[in-house]
Amino acid sequence: MSPGKAQRAVRAAGGKIVHENRDVGVATVRSENPEFIQDAMDERALEGVAHNRTIGQAPKTAKKKSEKVERTVGTKNRVSLGGKPSKDTEPLADLQWDMKQIHATEDGSYKKEPGDKRVLVGVLDTGVDGDHPDIKPNFNRKLSRNFTTDIPTDADGAEVDGPCEFTSCVDPNDWDDNDHGTHVASTIASPRNGLGMSGVAPNVSIVNLRVGQDSGYFFLQPTVDGLTYAAKNGIDVVNMSYYVDPWLWNCGDNPADSPQDQLEQRTIVTAVQRALDFAHKRDVTLVAAAGNHYVDYTKTNVDGTSPDFPSVPGEKPYERTIPASCLSMPGEGENVIPVSSTGPSTRKSYFSSFGDGYVAVAAPGGDKADTPDQRPDDRAGVWAAYPERLAKARGELNPDGTPKVPNIIRSCKGDDCAYYQSIQGTSMASPHAVGVAALVVSKYGHRDRHNGGLTLDPRAVEWVLRGTATEKECPSPRTVEYVWYTLEDGKWVKNTSTQTCEGSKGQNGFFGSGIVDALNAVQR
Repeated sequence: MSPGKAQRAVRAAGGKIVHENRDVGVATVRSENPEFIQDAMDERALEGVAHNRTIGQAPKTAKKKSEKVERTVGTKNRVSLGGKPSKDTEPLADLQWDMKQIHATEDGSYKKEPGDKRVLVGVLDTGVDGDHPDIKPNFNRKLSRNFTTDIPTDADGAEVDGPCEFTSCVDPNDWDDNDHGTHVASTIASPRNGLGMSGVAPNVSIVNLRVGQDSGYFFLQPTVDGLTYAAKNGIDVVNMSYYVDPWLWNCGDNPADSPQDQLEQRTIVTAVQRALDFAHKRDVTLVAAAGNHYVDYTKTNVDGTSPDFPSVPGEKPYERTIPASCLSMPGEGENVIPVSSTGPSTRKSYFSSFGDGYVAVAAPGGDKADTPDQRPDDRAGVWAAYPERLAKARGELNPDGTPKVPNIIRSCKGDDCAYYQSIQGTSMASPHAVGVAALVVSKYGHRDRHNGGLTLDPRAVEWVLRGTATEKECPSPRTVEYVWYTLEDGKWVKNTSTQTCEGSKGQNGFFGSGIVDALNAVQR
């Protein structure tokens, strides 16, 4: 269908196009017609309609609860930084059990292949602090973009992003008001510069493709725009540490949903998949977090969290049964590599979602309950860059600049100081796999005739990623009762979850093809 016919159909239904992505045929439309959805569906030129709501959620502060389980309560003990680091090792390298687990170290992949500056990694997230001392050397400001506009409040008047800090409510393309995107970027590509710590691929370039709000919500149109921009600008690998909301799972014909909500979910799947296809065909390797709901995505589940953002005043989530045919996007999108999370012991993290045939590979994402007593320990989280501005705003620093909370540390080189935090989640696992994918492109890629950088077919990248992963069997017995404790109102509360691993050593629901290995991937 031609764009002109679609535009006329929108006008005929009483809508006005305010933004259009012609690459995949997705437009944002405003309308005062209360029957717009029905009238739009009467137009044969239009395929689907969805409210412009959220795609994903990541917490803004430690006080805000999130289904993604990005943080847990820390212990009172400060993290021991260990002894003096060896020569050529970053000052905080001793904290990086995650890099040791995948052999992204000085005597591992760094020696064989630290990455190539021409490899571009897109971080689709809440933004990246491009001025963080341990990100700035690898930050590509020229290509970075912000596809979002801050939203002060939702349909019920509740705060979303809060007051706008910049003109037109549009943050700069090197800004992160959340901290999530900065942590992800640091894990992928913090440089070896004698400050703090290194990422998996310390020489590749980071491109901020901001598609998430300050509050951690992600809307449909920015996500589609971010993926198509990546495809047209030579981005080699993208990290997507979020799931598609407002519906955790999108079901096209669930009887629990109204016909309008069914249509919305079908539209979300169609729009996101079009953008994923557009990127994949242009050699963008697509990597996503598997989710933090500690459930098997290949089984029937119960969702009581959707829709989690109101499109109209008073709209609330409700409970519904979810068959395995429903899709969590982008993780279950075609040509996407979903990544589950491991803890320091290499067990699957208690919070990590799983599923035989769903999870492609596993990677370190932290597991603060992977301890002898299941009490949270920040040393079992993943440490990565944290914006100093947020640490100050959240009251986490002493007057002299030293941290006063256990999940934040500081590293200084001369007069330059930088902050790092320990958090956990499949959001932290995915960037480890992305870093390895970037090393694969660096090692085996060929010249991109479009932009002069390096490029490699995503199918080849996934083949190497899977083929060089360290195989890991299901636990014995296969059904595991996970136990972890959270501190609530000053008391430790026990939590449990029973999870079953299915599949073989070479391919199973907990670890997919295995735990990614940076050294194996570059020394074939």
